[in-house]
Amino acid sequence: MTVTSQSKPSAAFYIQSVISFVVALTALIIGVISLQVDIWVRGFLSVGVLYLVTSTFTLAKVIRDQQEASTALSRIDQARLEKMLAEHDPYRAVG
Repeated sequence: MTVTSQSKPSAAFYIQSVISFVVALTALIIGVISLQVDIWVRGFLSVGVLYLVTSTFTLAKVIRDQQEASTALSRIDQARLEKMLAEHDPYRAVG
């Protein structure tokens, strides 16, 4: 049975992603804090930022879970196909 291996992201890519996320979130928070508006407007924007960040994590998790599920189903289907091909005897008499 052939197993397709998924390549894992490198440590450098992981670190770059984390740093990028932290820099973007920090810049956005500093931007919201430094706005020359009332406190309730800042609060509204802060809640919007929090909602956006949490929904981004949720979306990424859902996409990852969907991809993992399709990969697992693909492996099961591949194993079934290989079992059927291994059991198939083209010279067996029918009937």
